[in-house]
Amino acid sequence: MAGFEFAIAMAIVIAAALNSNVIEGKSMLKSMHLSWGTQRSGFLQPAGRDDVTLLLDPVSGSGIQSKDQFLFGTVEMQIKLVPGDSAGTVTSFYLSSLGAKHNEVDFEFLGNVTGQPTIIHTNIYTQGAAGREVQFYPWFDPSEDYHNYTIHWSPSRIVWFVDNIPIRVYRNYLHEGIPYPDLDQPMRVYSSIWNADSWATRGGLDRINWSKAPFVAKLRKFRARACKFEGSTSVGQCTAAAAASATSELGLDGQSQMELIRYKSLIYDYCEDYDRYKGLFPGECFKPQY
Repeated sequence: MAGFEFAIAMAIVIAAALNSNVIEGKSMLKSMHLSWGTQRSGFLQPAGRDDVTLLLDPVSGSGIQSKDQFLFGTVEMQIKLVPGDSAGTVTSFYLSSLGAKHNEVDFEFLGNVTGQPTIIHTNIYTQGAAGREVQFYPWFDPSEDYHNYTIHWSPSRIVWFVDNIPIRVYRNYLHEGIPYPDLDQPMRVYSSIWNADSWATRGGLDRINWSKAPFVAKLRKFRARACKFEGSTSVGQCTAAAAASATSELGLDGQSQMELIRYKSLIYDYCEDYDRYKGLFPGECFKPQY
């Protein structure tokens, strides 16, 4: 079974088991709300459109978040990134719980100077600790058109997809003492654009050119084929539904797609950073991920 087919299969099983708890097909306006920088962002719905515009200027960036919390499932968004000189900016799409020891699963898009590619930056936080970065160059211009970015989260693994192609897997090895996001902590979905020029582009060497502001990212077609969290009783329900559909493998098609993307587009993997770890890599680096 291909990676994206697996995600669809999971959605079907969850929908069958917990139909009243699954959110799918809602408009952006019904699913999300503006969470910060509200004067710099907005919902656009003329002529049947279902878009959100996020804006960064010298005063502030902006962001949105889902109205619901989820525990396991698949979330996706179509995003059109900042065109032209976007050095120092970061546009993000991610899942996150609350608190200092939060869990988080990230897509972050690191802007670049004109003529240089955006970087697709993926990361995962467990109990507030990050440091699991994997980065790719896109095989398209993400500012020319919308592309689909998907995060699949289950008790057994997390998978990042770009245009339905799996690019990364992080599997659950909690039973071996390897960190994984808490299995009883719900997460909301967020998207934002913000100033990260202290680190985002060549380690902070290329700063934001504010003469190019405002920087605009466009979002549309948010979908959450996921189990809505409605209190402690949701933990057992959502876990049971996810477990009923779980598989530990991507399938040959998914593996082939991911291996090709990694061969062509991978630019950084923390599990290959010998200078950083001096050979003492985190435990998951020695385990199969797909």
